[in-house]
Amino acid sequence: MIKSVLRGFALATAMSAVAFAAAKNPTVGGAAMFDSKNIIENAVNSKDHTTLVAAVKAAGLVSTLEGKGPFTVFAPTNEAFAALPKGTVDTLLKPENKATLAKVLTCHVVAADAMAKTVAKMIKDDGGEHDIKTVGGCVLKAKENMGKITLTDENGGVSHVTIADVKQSNGVIHVVDKVLLPKM
Repeated sequence: MIKSVLRGFALATAMSAVAFAAAKNPTVGGAAMFDSKNIIENAVNSKDHTTLVAAVKAAGLVSTLEGKGPFTVFAPTNEAFAALPKGTVDTLLKPENKATLAKVLTCHVVAADAMAKTVAKMIKDDGGEHDIKTVGGCVLKAKENMGKITLTDENGGVSHVTIADVKQSNGVIHVVDKVLLPKM
């Protein structure tokens, strides 16, 4: 009888641990992400997003992304920025290109808290493709295939969500593998 009770207790404890782990935010760039911190507070800790953080600072968008929100940010990795044509990032980071940089970055931001499940439902409800309007005025085409979401920018560039649903106090981050570019 005691062994049966102990086994039941052990099983309940293990199941609780699994449920707690499932509810936990994924790590990004080797860093824990906390849903009690805002987008900027978390992003600065990701070693995969140092270029994005530098760009957000150069564009003067830090206070916006620290704000109340809600925001959904499609956050390109350092590798995504590195894949741009040689010299592009350096050029965008120059003070005289602040407006262009801000346009590029705000094409990665939506004024809503859109978890992947919500985006997937919108895609399904729209027959396989959903237009997402960004803060920067861009329209991204969202599609879903085998549980993975892709975004196509206005130039036909396709970005894949590699880490979804990183909850923030002011929204959500979805890590993407390509920089989404506006029509210029």
